[in-house]
Amino acid sequence: MSKKLEGNGLWESSRIIIPEHKEAYLKLMKDCQRRGEPELDDQEAQLIEQALIESYNTCQPITLVIFSPFDDEELTGVITSINTARREVKLFRGEDNFSWIKLEGIISASI
Repeated sequence: MSKKLEGNGLWESSRIIIPEHKEAYLKLMKDCQRRGEPELDDQEAQLIEQALIESYNTCQPITLVIFSPFDDEELTGVITSINTARREVKLFRGEDNFSWIKLEGIISASI
């Protein structure tokens, strides 16, 4: 008799995964890798704000680390605008290339 028909072989050899189940499983595994947003203490928040203001006043390039649930993003450019009402900064990264970045998303800034 074949090994497929012995023990649990009958069920193991007939296992089928439909595409919907595979997609749901992969989504679940990706969601399990999601990280929580770090909380910055007041001193670190002040250092970030000082670096942003210094880049804005002196037109110096700044490197920002932006929080993402799966992998942090690092952007480099010059702060050209600070919108305090919307709590955003405009990071100019080159010819016609800029981003509006929320202050809450910035976890690190260095000049």
